Amino acid sequence: MKQFKNFFAVKWITFVLLSLFMTTTTVVAQASMEPLVEQGNTAYNEGDYQKAISLYEQTLKMGQHSAALYFNLGNAYYRLNKVAQSIYYFEKAKQLNPKDEDIQINSAFAQNMTIDAIENLPESQIAQLQKNLFGIFSFSVWAGLTVVLLWIFVGLFLGYLFSKSVQLKRTFFFSAILVLLVFTTSFFITFAIDQQDKNTQYAILFSNQIDIWSEPNLQGDLLFTLHEGTKMQLLDKLDEWQKIRIANGSEGWIRNASLRKLDVTIPK
Repeated sequence: MKQFKNFFAVKWITFVLLSLFMTTTTVVAQASMEPLVEQGNTAYNEGDYQKAISLYEQTLKMGQHSAALYFNLGNAYYRLNKVAQSIYYFEKAKQLNPKDEDIQINSAFAQNMTIDAIENLPESQIAQLQKNLFGIFSFSVWAGLTVVLLWIFVGLFLGYLFSKSVQLKRTFFFSAILVLLVFTTSFFITFAIDQQDKNTQYAILFSNQIDIWSEPNLQGDLLFTLHEGTKMQLLDKLDEWQKIRIANGSEGWIRNASLRKLDVTIPK
């Protein structure tokens, strides 16, 4: 039993040291990026939006992603009347912080610059409940919460395992069961969001104008036309043709369109 305890002690110390190392590395990396963001904010406040964009995008290239950074980029592009870019970065910001009111408001302003007025399909009550539940936190927060709960459960289980007091054992046991239930819920929500993101791909249209066809060829019917800034779901692909669906449920095929996918990015 003593060797068993020593084994876990060594493992725990190793974990703590690795965590401290990783935290220190992250802090150093973020510190090197902060001047770029600050310079970008200064340029934005001085009205030099193109310079601000350049500095913000340099930060992105260094691997730093955050809702605030995407929000700043969306605002800068909005000031330059660049519809597609502005909407794209506001959508990226919403992925990481879906409940932020400023992001929602400014995103709505950017949407008002688009030519196409597309109404969303009404959602069922079940779909709305699921959306509200999944939207309590971003994917990265759900994932982080799941990991934290797992470690809490492990700690409580070890406390139950090594505690000599019957009262403490009972406390650790029931606490571990409660945390396990919450962990299971958090895990399945994280898994469901991950699968949803993998199976549902969205993009923003960067082409000034694109025709939507009924078939992946020019012999089909021309259904309607879309303009830059439109958010669409990517359904299928055939050579240079892409099948899409827009918010009102309309579907069709587009050819050689300039699209930028809204891949989910986990902030570092």
